[in-house]
Amino acid sequence: MPPRNDLAQGVATGAIGAGYGPYAHNPAVAAGNPVYGGSASRFSVPPSDRSSTTGDRHAPPVTSSTVPAYLWDTKDPDLDDALHNPDPRVDAAQDRSFTFFSSRGWANVSVLIILVAGLVTLFAGYPIISFYHTTRIVSFGSNFGGSNSSGQIPELTGLPSLIDPATDKQFYTKTASDGKNWNLVFSDEFNTDGRTFWPGDDAYWEAQDFHYWPTGDLEWYNPQAITTKDGKLVITMTEQSNHDLNFQSGMLQSWNKLCFTTGYVEVSVSLPGTPKTPGFWPAVWTMGNLGRAGYGATTEGMWPYSYAACDVGTLPNQTNADGTPDLDGLSFLPGQRVSACTCPGGDHPGPSVTTGRNAPEIDIIEAQIDLSVFEGEVSQSLQVAPFNADYQFDNSSSSTPIQGSQTQFNSYRGGQFQQAISAVSHIDSANYNGQGFASYAFEWWTDPNHRSEGYVQWYSEGQPTWRATAATLAGDTTTGISSRIIPEEPAYLIFNLGMAPSFQKQDFVHMEFPSQMLIDYVRVYQRSDVSNGIGCDPPNRPTADYINRHMNAYTNPNFTQWRDAGYSFPSNSLLVNC
Repeated sequence: MPPRNDLAQGVATGAIGAGYGPYAHNPAVAAGNPVYGGSASRFSVPPSDRSSTTGDRHAPPVTSSTVPAYLWDTKDPDLDDALHNPDPRVDAAQDRSFTFFSSRGWANVSVLIILVAGLVTLFAGYPIISFYHTTRIVSFGSNFGGSNSSGQIPELTGLPSLIDPATDKQFYTKTASDGKNWNLVFSDEFNTDGRTFWPGDDAYWEAQDFHYWPTGDLEWYNPQAITTKDGKLVITMTEQSNHDLNFQSGMLQSWNKLCFTTGYVEVSVSLPGTPKTPGFWPAVWTMGNLGRAGYGATTEGMWPYSYAACDVGTLPNQTNADGTPDLDGLSFLPGQRVSACTCPGGDHPGPSVTTGRNAPEIDIIEAQIDLSVFEGEVSQSLQVAPFNADYQFDNSSSSTPIQGSQTQFNSYRGGQFQQAISAVSHIDSANYNGQGFASYAFEWWTDPNHRSEGYVQWYSEGQPTWRATAATLAGDTTTGISSRIIPEEPAYLIFNLGMAPSFQKQDFVHMEFPSQMLIDYVRVYQRSDVSNGIGCDPPNRPTADYINRHMNAYTNPNFTQWRDAGYSFPSNSLLVNC
């Protein structure tokens, strides 16, 4: 390597690195060159004593055995670069060469047209074509994920299905009393053994853990008393001490998990005990989701109302502030909590304060023993409020027809806390204690826009028994109330095996424990034209926000009144000046 001073001198003079790089310029060459301003240097300061001004031009590139001469264009390094060596004559000729018949131009335009047409077809044409060529789904898919284009219900692994995959497809439709085919929207065949129903265990069911005090029951409801075995739901009543009560049993609810608005609900049940031993109170029933059975604070002022008018029927005891009408203790109810008389801005579940909201009860069955003949019988009822005088509804054959030969109106018509629109039917004595099963059902139709068309039709052992219509619930001039309505609230299911002297006295001498109520299946059907039929929070009768705002009442069964949970009834426009 040459000495350091010789290397620096070579770079400065152009002997090394001339013609390229940051050292390609020699200030000495600038003299007389107009590019660099004549003789003046382009540098801001004169050259220092360390700079070299030797020579009057760049030295040619150094060639060697490693850098051959042919790599360097000593005449013009940019001859092969057309972009940096424009030719005015060639450029002008090309600028004047435009023609409509250029194949390259038409090719470019054609590609653009194809691209634009493709984009328009994708984002505008395809949706239109799809709309007119896709098979329409005639019924709403009621499973998680909806339905596919063929209307089939998907089976999603690991997720609960509204329709139990074990339900045979022959039961996917049912012809109702209106002559129409109703479609299956929920089923549970209880075929998986060992299911449990503690809170959080099941997607649709939850077993209760409390004493059902409203009817003075003798048992404590414990989730341990409910399971599934041999393809059946099993509710077992045992004689054992629990919370200072001598018996334990179970109540299963679908509250706030599975609700339906209108429907044909069918269950297959084997009743506990025998027709010779009165005392058990097995029941399958429904209640509006705004009332949680066993949580007394939630049902106060909600159950058993089914009322949409704003009149004296919404007031405490069905009585005006001046004490009229004088009904002689007909009703001890506190008044409809969220009635159509609610003042604007009041605490109301909606959709508006002028909509009367309720927690009505429809019983599929409550089983008892007819002591006059020692045969089993089931009562099938609609519990309502406000009340007719003497609790007497319109039981004429045109309004409330009896259909079964084993059916008659219930002698119990109600009391100061409920009016029972009810009939009882004798049943086959073979369908007890797991030896036989019978199907029981109700068919419920309601339409807020056509309330006169509403009805509830009951079935026992697969046969029609009786029917309640809108005319059954007609108003009463004596009590001053308007017509009650066939329920319009989203309803949930309840299965329970109870025991209460208020329903039927117990024959403890002959009753045997443990005793079981068995349910083979439950299935719910709806008409295909029903919208928002499955769910506890439908837009026309919402419940979720109201429940969430009053969670104290809905989660503590020890609160027996609304005020116990820290809440108050909203003002009623008939009692205050809103």
